[in-house]
Amino acid sequence: MTTPPDRRSRRLQCRGGRTLILTAEVAALPTPKPSRDDTLIKALVRAHQWRRKIESGRAKSITDLAEQEGVTDAYVCRFLPLTCLAPDIVEAVLDGRQPKGLRLAEMLGNGPLVWEEQRSAWGLVSGSVT
Repeated sequence: MTTPPDRRSRRLQCRGGRTLILTAEVAALPTPKPSRDDTLIKALVRAHQWRRKIESGRAKSITDLAEQEGVTDAYVCRFLPLTCLAPDIVEAVLDGRQPKGLRLAEMLGNGPLVWEEQRSAWGLVSGSVT
């Protein structure tokens, strides 16, 4: 028994809630693995933990938080804006799909707070990250 050509030359691949149909030619190509930036991920986690400490009252101020964490006020102030990143940017970073060359140093400090400006500043297409 033979498989019809259309079933033999294609296969389905589910990624991120989307189904991709791959032809035999495309399926044979090696797919690059996403490259997760662990430094950037740790910074995102730390920033969100610090924000929760402040919001919950476990830290009364940025100065209090800095003392608890053993860092300077300025250090805390550089990280906290990471909690205001666009959700699709955070998702891309966690999945390892951030643009090549996007590093923590670029995102710290005086980065834009408006989501569209973030996407533009860091080379991301609105609504989709590759």
